Amino acid sequence: MSAELANDIRITLPDGSVRTTTRGSTGAAVAALIGPGLAKAALAVKVNGELKDLDWPIPFDAKVEIITRKSDEALDLIRHDTAHLLAQAVQELYPGTQVTIGPNIEDGFYYDFARNEPFTPADLPRIEDKMRELVARDLPTKRTVWERDKAAKHFLDLGEIYKAEIIRDLPKDEEVRVYYHGNWHDLCRGPHLMSTGKIGLGFKLTKIAGAYWRGDAKNAQLQRIYGTAWRDEKELNAYMTRLEESEKRDHRKIGKEMDLFHVQEEAVGQIFWHPNGWTIYRALENYVRRKITRADYREVKTPQLMDIKLWQESGHWENYRPHMFIAEVDEGDHKEKRVLGVKPMNCPGHVQIFKQGLKSYRDLPYRLAEFGSCHRYEPSGALHGIMRVRGFVQDDAHIFCTEEQIVPETERFVKLLSDVYRDLGFDSFSVKLATRPTPRAGKEADWDRAEATLELACHRIGIPFALNPGEGTFYGPKLEFVLRDAIGRDWQCGTIQIDYVLPERLDAEYIAEDGNRKRPVMLHRAILGSLERFIGVLIEHYAGKFPLWLAPVQAVVATIVSDADAYAEEATAALKAAGIRVETDLRNEKINYKVREHSLAKVPYLLVAGRREAEQRTLAVRRLGSEAQENLALADVISMLRSEAAPPDLKSGGVA
Repeated sequence: MSAELANDIRITLPDGSVRTTTRGSTGAAVAALIGPGLAKAALAVKVNGELKDLDWPIPFDAKVEIITRKSDEALDLIRHDTAHLLAQAVQELYPGTQVTIGPNIEDGFYYDFARNEPFTPADLPRIEDKMRELVARDLPTKRTVWERDKAAKHFLDLGEIYKAEIIRDLPKDEEVRVYYHGNWHDLCRGPHLMSTGKIGLGFKLTKIAGAYWRGDAKNAQLQRIYGTAWRDEKELNAYMTRLEESEKRDHRKIGKEMDLFHVQEEAVGQIFWHPNGWTIYRALENYVRRKITRADYREVKTPQLMDIKLWQESGHWENYRPHMFIAEVDEGDHKEKRVLGVKPMNCPGHVQIFKQGLKSYRDLPYRLAEFGSCHRYEPSGALHGIMRVRGFVQDDAHIFCTEEQIVPETERFVKLLSDVYRDLGFDSFSVKLATRPTPRAGKEADWDRAEATLELACHRIGIPFALNPGEGTFYGPKLEFVLRDAIGRDWQCGTIQIDYVLPERLDAEYIAEDGNRKRPVMLHRAILGSLERFIGVLIEHYAGKFPLWLAPVQAVVATIVSDADAYAEEATAALKAAGIRVETDLRNEKINYKVREHSLAKVPYLLVAGRREAEQRTLAVRRLGSEAQENLALADVISMLRSEAAPPDLKSGGVA
């Protein structure tokens, strides 16, 4: 073989085509080899699945993908570079400020700064202007590799004590990289875009917050500046519009307007449901109960407090102890105090029910469901309305089955979940396969089998899925079902998990067809996830304008004049008798005032009664969000509302 050929490498592109280039060629060179348009659009390169700087030399035959602004990876790259851009702008504007860490996060980025004088919101426009100036300069980016001690000393000499500490704590085998953007530089693993001009102008700084160095309250307090960054200004504007809409739909704001719930300091992370909110809760719970009953689940109820021995045997004590609430009981008679765990999940309790009495293969699949009240400790800073709480109810179920029943049971579950989501106003969902985490329990062979089985189930059902590496539970992989709401936000709600571990640890058995005892496979599954969080999702999805069957108050009969009071009360009684959740508004207020007030409370129907309506036994019907109204006979109003207010599962069954 000639020296020239030995110096060549083969580059396999995403479409399967192969190009030959010189060993050590960069991603930029490969892009230029393919075409000038791609060379201009290139942001970075992926070599054998690993993201690299565009000037990274490729030393061997490899699968290569050129990353452009259209690529999925582009946003993370842009956001990472924009975090550096923020730090550079701050240090140019405010000399003496120390930079610490600045990662990209969902929808954006942040950077933590050490500075004696606090930043204020008034500083953000000035910093943004400096960032735009740095983009316009199109400063080149250069990657350098430093000797560890030299790098630490360099940053210490600059007064950057936090950077020096990071360098000292890096793993011994990790390369110390310093990226330059013009003359400004920062410690970073990379990769980065090749110049500041590549970032574009699709960014905005959003808020200032406090933070502790390395997230530890014992350490120094820092100042965090958050921002959002997108491929271009069009995407940025769409995001900002979505953000404004999101603020309007905030379930906490709407919950107050509709008098649904409240939270208070005396019960941190737990919800006080008001009558209106509890009406929604019960309507949703009853709907799900009917669906699972028809799907052959047996509903059960398990204790709130169980001895920690059970949680130790199941493995939850080891893996969930920091999130568990504990109760100590003095049993008397000089016995040691008994330690009980408030259940954070329902699964160990369901195994105990399965174990009562001998089960046969003929009993499988054995489906147990529970609206299980669970409690988990969440840090107070992580709590968010009813979306993230310490006390919640899961629409939980566990299916005990044979190996052969896993795929058909998964198919059956996905059909049920699809029906429920569609009934609740979500026409589609995406799926993620969350694979084995570290640490984990069980045998690697079982993990291999479980992950392969979930993949097979997805293929059988015909649903595409994305991998979510390392995000499975400690006992098994899972499928995560992600809903997209009315303004494009994603919510992970449903899940199904394969578990070989708990049946083994808690000694669950059944008699197989050959007469031997075998372990069942345990499928953990939920559709809504938690009722509290799902109701929060529904509030924001519908902006409080619920479909009639879920609306806490479905109609208000409001009078124009006091002469119509008696008829309004008669109409209200007739509507209540038909099962409609209706209230009467007889206040001595102008009708326009009443319309505004009930519209703010998101009441779907305002039924107006004046002298003429009382005489003709009609009602003027005004729908929420519409200026138009129509006069209908009382009997027709009752018939219309009764039909529309029927839950979707009862409509389809022909029962109102």
